[in-house]
Amino acid sequence: MKHLLVLCAISIALPAWAQVSKEANAGYQTREGRSRVAGALDNPEREKNDKPRELVDQLGIEKGDVIADIGTGVGFMIPYFLDLIGPEGKLYAQDIQQDFLDTVIKKKAEHGWSNVETVLGTGNEPGLPDGVADLAFILDVYHHISYPDVTMKNVARAIKPDGKLVVVDFYRSRKHPRMSDERLKGHIRLDRDGFKAEIESAGFKFVRTFDQLPHQYVLIFEKE
Repeated sequence: MKHLLVLCAISIALPAWAQVSKEANAGYQTREGRSRVAGALDNPEREKNDKPRELVDQLGIEKGDVIADIGTGVGFMIPYFLDLIGPEGKLYAQDIQQDFLDTVIKKKAEHGWSNVETVLGTGNEPGLPDGVADLAFILDVYHHISYPDVTMKNVARAIKPDGKLVVVDFYRSRKHPRMSDERLKGHIRLDRDGFKAEIESAGFKFVRTFDQLPHQYVLIFEKE
């Protein structure tokens, strides 16, 4: 009987283990690796390539909104959000890496971002207050989430009843100029529709999708 229970537990756990994003997260395991990632996240070319201002202008953000920037990294998107929400709004800059948040804290002091609060989360728990966000935003981070079933339910808790979730990520099926097809498919475990189905199963209602760039898509959800 004991062996049967162990086998049952293993069979239940296997689907969750299969979701672990090992290759996508390989570069984040050491401080040196994260330093290289941080350099890419703060690359001045990102404004031209990623078109962040055009992106946020399409999300219906209003003055006074509360934004949760989940996986903020070094805070690349923060200035664009602050321009829209104004001083009466608030932004939670969330990440699971303290060294990334240290960079955000430094920028906060330099730029006088008084309405930005940093939040250190864990792999499955964003650490945000319940029911706080008008919009939760996840840019190029969803494919790094190892256990989306758990993580996204925790993200849902942080969103207001009428709030939105926006996920921007890379197509797995489209060629990428900086990744071989083999690396792309190892790095991104599912394509757009697969991620969309995962997010819906965590308690979100799909609203619409659009292409932000040739290699990225935008998924917009409402909290159910």
